[in-house]
Amino acid sequence: MINVRVYGILINEQNQILVSDELIRGMHITKFCGGGLEEGEGTRDCLKREFMEEMNLEVEIREHIYTTDFYQPSAFRKDDQILSIYYNVTPLKAIAIKVSNKPFDFDAAQMRIYETTQQIENFRFISFIDFNESCMTLPIDKVVAKLVKKGIVL
Repeated sequence: MINVRVYGILINEQNQILVSDELIRGMHITKFCGGGLEEGEGTRDCLKREFMEEMNLEVEIREHIYTTDFYQPSAFRKDDQILSIYYNVTPLKAIAIKVSNKPFDFDAAQMRIYETTQQIENFRFISFIDFNESCMTLPIDKVVAKLVKKGIVL
């Protein structure tokens, strides 16, 4: 099965890149913000929905940046292939949720949720100067991180 994922690259006025730090089934993952395409949904609508669900944030979807051009198996389902699509995004209002400056900054309440769901996430900004492919966990995100550093994504 092909699993389509859609992600947004959000760079704020301070030249910081927004990432999601997630704890999923014991794995610490830093990735770009976004998620899975649902049946009957376009990629841009998917990304708008994901930002709204995860951050209560309306975003403008700008230009397409990258679509996976190599085979990538899923880290979670051995028989799935991942196809990821990336866009530049701009927030339409200020981010109103907690955005940390520390990786995997989960509080006690989140850890209680993790005990039953096996999945929690936080968001943080990484300065452009400190950002590179090693900041990201997933192989496709590493490719896009290189594009961000080369200035292809601004």
